[in-house]
Amino acid sequence: MKRHIKIVAVLYIALGGLGIVAALIVFGILGGVPDFSTPRNDHQAAIIVLLGGIALLAIVTVSVPSIVAGIGLLKFQSWARVLSIILSVIHLFNIPFGTALGVYGLWVMLQRGTQPLFRRA
Repeated sequence: MKRHIKIVAVLYIALGGLGIVAALIVFGILGGVPDFSTPRNDHQAAIIVLLGGIALLAIVTVSVPSIVAGIGLLKFQSWARVLSIILSVIHLFNIPFGTALGVYGLWVMLQRGTQPLFRRA
């Protein structure tokens, strides 16, 4: 079971890192659209930048805890198990890779043999 926990941890770190990169790209594109596009009124530009900021915030809100949970899982911290269960449920809605990670994460973290590994830490 330790091997599965380490796999979930690495996947959380990888998906979280990719999420942060994606958030920065989305914000860069939506934040830069008013500068590179045809002249618009200020309200439209502000809305586009606001949407970019909201997208950045939403993606980072899930990505940073994923990285933290992955690091905690590698160290077999008890809080990381709880955080990864919560994040696995959230990732179920992130189709297709997040869904796969969510199902796999829930399967690993809810096994009978997993919980004792985190009590020893």
